[in-house]
Amino acid sequence: MAAERRAGALATAGRYLLLTFCAVVVVLPIYTAVVLSFQPSYRLLQFPRVLWPSDVDFSTFSRAWTTGNLGRYMLNSALVSGIIVAGQVVTSILAAYAFAFLRFPFKRTIFVLFLATLMVPAEVTIVANYETMQNLGWLDTYQGLAVPFLATAFGTFLLRQAFLQVPQDLRDAAALDGYGHRGFLVGVAVPLARPAIAALTVFSFLLAWNQYLWPLLVTNSDDQRTVQIGLKALSAANLNELNLIMAGTVIAALPIFVLLLAFQRQLVRGLTSGALKG
Repeated sequence: MAAERRAGALATAGRYLLLTFCAVVVVLPIYTAVVLSFQPSYRLLQFPRVLWPSDVDFSTFSRAWTTGNLGRYMLNSALVSGIIVAGQVVTSILAAYAFAFLRFPFKRTIFVLFLATLMVPAEVTIVANYETMQNLGWLDTYQGLAVPFLATAFGTFLLRQAFLQVPQDLRDAAALDGYGHRGFLVGVAVPLARPAIAALTVFSFLLAWNQYLWPLLVTNSDDQRTVQIGLKALSAANLNELNLIMAGTVIAALPIFVLLLAFQRQLVRGLTSGALKG
């Protein structure tokens, strides 16, 4: 019995050590970026390095905000990300409901084709999407930045798995109460799938906020460009001021951190719910 307890304690300690190591690997680059953003320029070249800045300089953040025009870039990113998130959530809910509850010819085949699009690299569609935006006259516009990303096969798959968790008895009871498809979707299916919808919201926002190549291709003016392009311009213009670049990076990452902290529980629940039912 004592040997079993020692083995269990060693296994637990090993798991905690592994988790601690993984946490350090993940957090250390973020911590380094934050520390560098507070350092004055002369301190960056001194040795030995310190784990905490000895001279804190908050002016780097205001300089990064004004020099990099981050206010305008972050506003553009927020607008485009909001449009993309709203579009992906709505289209994914409707498509997932159809695949989960409706009966129509070749439903399984169409769903497999949906999933097959996940294996197509985004770079393959860039030329076609660019030509479409050009023909529509949507270059250097918000709709040109957002419209190609208003639907996602991943979101359809994620919400379909969540909808499949709705008990059959609940669906029968809703039918007896006179709920049609619209009433069942709004009153039953969507509320029960809120964790999965929250997870989709987080993922959609992260992908939209971090886009670089597509906004670079379809925008020409600073009035339409997004924050990732702004960070690239800031780093290119201030190569000798690493603290300024890190300050801009921290500012641009703040919305992501806030979103992850606010939705971390829903994110885990949304990814784990429906994992065993297909």
